[in-house]
Amino acid sequence: MRFAGSVITDTWRDIGFQQLLQTVREIMKAIILAAGRGVRLSEPGKPHPPKSLLKFDGQSLLERHIRLLQTLKVEGLTLVVGYQKEAIVSELERIDAFPFVELVDNPDFTEGSIISLWCAREQMSTGDEIVVMDADVLYHPDILGQLIEGANLDRIQYDRGFVPGDEPVKLCFANGRIVEFRKRVTVSFDTVGEWPGFVRLSGDPAATLANTIQDFVERGDRDVPYEDALRHILLGSHAERFDYQDVTGLPWIEIDFPEDIAKAEQQILPSINT
Repeated sequence: MRFAGSVITDTWRDIGFQQLLQTVREIMKAIILAAGRGVRLSEPGKPHPPKSLLKFDGQSLLERHIRLLQTLKVEGLTLVVGYQKEAIVSELERIDAFPFVELVDNPDFTEGSIISLWCAREQMSTGDEIVVMDADVLYHPDILGQLIEGANLDRIQYDRGFVPGDEPVKLCFANGRIVEFRKRVTVSFDTVGEWPGFVRLSGDPAATLANTIQDFVERGDRDVPYEDALRHILLGSHAERFDYQDVTGLPWIEIDFPEDIAKAEQQILPSINT
């Protein structure tokens, strides 16, 4: 399903992965948020390693992100770190990720994820296209590939095949237009999907997001997820610019709980590798 403002077609499936690489702009950059503690994975008195270092088929999530971004000709990655950042640096050195990766430190990583993205506000204000990504997602490469297909686009994805509840961040539409973006929805809608955790922004919306996050921080809203600021962009003056892309059927999972690791290993990874 394509909604108002959508400008892409199904060329991803038509032209194939290798040909798609020719359409990706090399000035696109990525921001990955990897500063959080992953407290819902931790046992009492036994802190869990950073979620970005979870390994599947011998590869950490972080390595998977970086290898795919490089394959897709993204120019560079800003990685926001905080919790156990030394372990993340060791992984980056092991996979020879520098200088592709630029590190940004979030010393206040116990606060909301909005602070992590606030730490990368300079990178959002350069005028370059950016992709903002959560670090704790295992996903089929086509999800990221479809997100960055083409040039000069603002794009966010949704998956209609999700389990309802208060945990998923939902994109809601009515009559082909976005009406809500949050976990708990109180408005009427006719289509809804879970957000996989990635968004693509051209220069103006990226700068607007940086300014919006600055407003949140200045008024003391530091313990909220960055989705709250992104919601202002999606439901505000930039709404008509976005392509809302349906990725239903492509396997992915955000890893928040121990059972998510089991599902990732037993269901998602085999589907990715098929």
